Amino acid sequence: MFIFVKKVDMRIFIIFTLLYINQIFAYLNAQGIDPWVIAAENWDKEKYAGVTVANGMIGIVSSQEPFKVKDVVLSGAYDLYGRGRVSNFLRSFNLLNMQVGIDGEQINKGNIQHLKQTLDMKNGRFSVQLDFGDKAFITYSYYALRQLPFCVLMDVSITAKKDITIGASSVMEAPDALKEVQNYYNEIDRPHVVISLLTSLAKSPTGKLEMAASTSFLFSEHHGNEPRVIHEMWDNNMHLMKFSKKLKAGETYSFAITGSSITSAHHDDPLNEAERLTIFSKLEGKDRLINNHKAAWQELWKSDIQIVGDEQAQQDVHSMLYHLYSFVREGSNMSISPMGLSGLGYNGHIFWDSELWMYPALLVMQPKMAKSMIQYRFDRLEAARRNAFNHGYKGAMFPWESAGTGVEETPVWALSGPFEHHITGCVGFAAWNYYAMTQDKEWLRNIGWPLLKETADFWASRVERKGPGKYEINNVVAADEWAENVDNNAFTNAVAITNLKAATKAALLLGIVPDADWSLVAQNIPILQMKDEASGKIITQEHATYKGEGIKQADVNLLAFPLKFITDTAQIRRDLYYYAKRVPDSGTPAMTHAIFSLLSSRLGESNRAYQFFKESYEPNLNPPFRVIAETKGGTNPYFGTGAGGVLQAVLMGFGGLDLTDKGINQVKSTLPKHWEKLIITGVLGKTYVVE
Repeated sequence: MFIFVKKVDMRIFIIFTLLYINQIFAYLNAQGIDPWVIAAENWDKEKYAGVTVANGMIGIVSSQEPFKVKDVVLSGAYDLYGRGRVSNFLRSFNLLNMQVGIDGEQINKGNIQHLKQTLDMKNGRFSVQLDFGDKAFITYSYYALRQLPFCVLMDVSITAKKDITIGASSVMEAPDALKEVQNYYNEIDRPHVVISLLTSLAKSPTGKLEMAASTSFLFSEHHGNEPRVIHEMWDNNMHLMKFSKKLKAGETYSFAITGSSITSAHHDDPLNEAERLTIFSKLEGKDRLINNHKAAWQELWKSDIQIVGDEQAQQDVHSMLYHLYSFVREGSNMSISPMGLSGLGYNGHIFWDSELWMYPALLVMQPKMAKSMIQYRFDRLEAARRNAFNHGYKGAMFPWESAGTGVEETPVWALSGPFEHHITGCVGFAAWNYYAMTQDKEWLRNIGWPLLKETADFWASRVERKGPGKYEINNVVAADEWAENVDNNAFTNAVAITNLKAATKAALLLGIVPDADWSLVAQNIPILQMKDEASGKIITQEHATYKGEGIKQADVNLLAFPLKFITDTAQIRRDLYYYAKRVPDSGTPAMTHAIFSLLSSRLGESNRAYQFFKESYEPNLNPPFRVIAETKGGTNPYFGTGAGGVLQAVLMGFGGLDLTDKGINQVKSTLPKHWEKLIITGVLGKTYVVE
């Protein structure tokens, strides 16, 4: 194709060239599903579910309003307020919100055209492009900087279609829950740079925490030619700093905002630290910040899942991995709530969702992230000991809902707090699996062993000893949470046995004499069975009074995987067929069908495995970014628990990865018929392929 230009205003030529290039990219993207990029345009404004950019410490949730973000959430920042008289995640200052105007007219969703939003999962970047009438074409991107846990960056580019004046403001606004807000503005003048700092400090609702945030502009001009920055105080909860710039038609102007947010849960002096981190980020410079951020994500993506033959499944699985990678951070000693850093869902609390659903995929793909999740539990071991003491037990009893301190944080109206004891077995199981994956005996001695010993001591004191084969665990909320205050729940009993056996194995590995009572108890905890009246076959019974009623989520089937407690394939198949019929079509959490998919794949039933795979998340997707909600038709994304379940179905089901006491290997597995190949890279430096 040849373009001849004769006596054409070069500024107009540049504008039309940019528009033409955008049309070319739009055409190319329409030809297939990008494995790394999810693009959204022309969405239903009433059905917009934001997508999260996060770095394991700070999460930014998108908005459909230009130059706005919906939420900024910090991992580990909790206070007592709102739902249930228990600790809740705190919203941070919305430090990436901006006001941008052109020729005095403020840009908003009502006066723009051709709005497009894009999530680039490979590079951890959220981008927006839009037209502001005949005046400007605008793009901006923001990042939760992977190399700097408390820092963010927004990069803005404005191309003028005619001569214009732009006005841009960095706006700092405090969430309603924060109190005693203090606003600061400071300019640090050095021979090589002027640093304008917009900073706010506030107290959490009870005053327990201090939260601070700070931002600064990054200008492209050489020092001395930067725009003049002006500070404005609007009210106690909001202030801003702004600048203006004249542009000629065809001219493109770029600037950026960097900032940080931190609390006294993370640092003893959050006000000064927020400003120091912002100064550090500013003087790193935009290019260095973005390049280091991309390099960090490139390192993470060395551990990847590649699906050949199913473009949509490939994009969806990348999205699930992306979100789990975004929600936890190596070295942070933080775990993941069911909704990760996508908002305030479930108050940001840590449940069994962490150890049983999200942790296994991360353990395989990113063991150092998994290590942080276990460290979170170890750091709260003393609180678990006190919890056991309060309930008349020995050892450590981990809370059903855990937040900052590790005490029980379940609202009192939910019976799961006092009774859903299988969480303690899940913690012990996860600790043993970290050793199994890494074979790190030093870690086992210092971290894993204390967790395994204390959780085993809990179960030994928890059972009611009624004779051989009758060391019962009564009065629990089952893993199937519709079964409350039942006896001898299948999953609770099986995970207790698994925990007791793992503690014994760990002791022997470390040259420690194990408590003989652990083996005695493990041998005598019952797993109940019953006859299916319809088929006459023997089924594993969910609990002592279970008679075939509907179930909320997987329970018995977890004994086949991940516990591998039931290994007889005929029994696994009977239990799978029986309980798969008892999950209602709506109102139940996403991860159950993922386990059905995994088990079907291991049983060689590829068609059923694929149908369960699709059912495990597709009915739960929300537009425009295909973010997963907890239930079919639900609107509370992002449900990291569901993503963790689906990833296990891919890795351990279709991929055949199998974790043993001696490490990971690969067993026979079955791919969906139209998947040509499954490639799993970066599993402790190895690649696994299924064709």
